[in-house]
Amino acid sequence: MLSSSINEALNKQINEELFSAYLYLAMSAKSDSMGLSGFANWFKMQYQEELAHADRFFNYVLERNGEIDLESIGKPEVGDVTPLELFEKGLAHEQHITSCIFKLKDLARQESDHATDVFLEWFVNEQVEEEATTQTVIDQLRMVKDNPSGLFLIDRELSARKMEDEADA
Repeated sequence: MLSSSINEALNKQINEELFSAYLYLAMSAKSDSMGLSGFANWFKMQYQEELAHADRFFNYVLERNGEIDLESIGKPEVGDVTPLELFEKGLAHEQHITSCIFKLKDLARQESDHATDVFLEWFVNEQVEEEATTQTVIDQLRMVKDNPSGLFLIDRELSARKMEDEADA
């Protein structure tokens, strides 16, 4: 059984993950409107991954006999941005999610909720990967600057991203 504070914090994280999905869906649409189908694909895969993360939290709360309390999902603001700025926004958001996961782990440890602490370990490792992957694209975009050929190559590379089976991860 989850404590009320852990239950509440996990529900808040479900909302964070759903907002993440919504944000990446908006970034996918923005990329598509720029004619960058590879970028759109990458962000769409990210959207699907965030939905899977929300589902993991959702199922975990239910497995621990917790209560689900879904909140409204905020509207993502993407704005008029460059491809580089899209990825910088993505990295800033991933850093925010990392902070949320760390706070959850701290709460689980404070309450000696070992099951939740162990459950969250997967997310800690996932966030390290999310930040590193996003940073790699940022580094590539900074390297090519305004070179259309470089942007074309990065777009083509991003179009190859496929959804991984999270159960195998």
